[in-house]
Amino acid sequence: MLLNTIAPETGSTVGVAMPISVVFSNPVATSARAGIESAMKVTTSVPVTGAWHWFSSTRVDWRPEKYWPSGTKVTLNANLDGVGDGNGDYGIHGYTHSFTIGADVETQVSAPDHSMKVYRNGTLVRTMPIDAGSPQFPSWDGTMAVMDKARWVLMTSCSVDITCDPSNPNYYNINLPWDVQLTTSGTYVHFSTGDPEPGHSYGSHGCVHLSYDNAEWFYNYVEQGDPITITGSPRGLAAGDNGYADFNLSWSQWLSGSATGQQTTTSS
Repeated sequence: MLLNTIAPETGSTVGVAMPISVVFSNPVATSARAGIESAMKVTTSVPVTGAWHWFSSTRVDWRPEKYWPSGTKVTLNANLDGVGDGNGDYGIHGYTHSFTIGADVETQVSAPDHSMKVYRNGTLVRTMPIDAGSPQFPSWDGTMAVMDKARWVLMTSCSVDITCDPSNPNYYNINLPWDVQLTTSGTYVHFSTGDPEPGHSYGSHGCVHLSYDNAEWFYNYVEQGDPITITGSPRGLAAGDNGYADFNLSWSQWLSGSATGQQTTTSS
């Protein structure tokens, strides 16, 4: 049994909504989940209440009940040597990951008001006009932690299953700058040449559009794990495993996917 990925990267500094996300290379049987959770110990510089949650047979996340306190140092010791996955495979070594929680940077997006507000440690830093998804292609609601950032991303309607037909009015294939990724399904905060001065209409197929200057500022300001919460969109909450939207699950929903339940971390 091997781990495919652990997020965030060891040594990184991330936002207050970043989960520990572990992806296994092979499926884990339900009967083996408690043993694996017990073998993956989370320690922190200050006590934090949290729990593991299985999104699938290959992905399990650990998140605190509420956002991480800023400045918390977190270590995952995954002592999986000899631990079975319930399907005949066993771990052959351990993994250690350590990271730090940065400033409390939270973004609130109101789709109906075409407005984005960015807060740092509870203080409003910047208010920016935005356009969110259209009634036909609405944005996801809820809280999504920043997954990643890219200076340029090729946005295509085909890649998000809208249309691959160039004659369709919803077809697009364009390289756009200042991209902050929110979901694996293709939600970004970014600048769009088709919506260069947002703040007044429906401007996207589900993304959040900013002006060029604001998109550049936002790209440089936020980091992986910073929570971005969209409200007022009719699409409903993004699934918890659609990127790092873990906080879209209530605490009771989160615990229902845990084999060992709520725990309070010990100091590392």
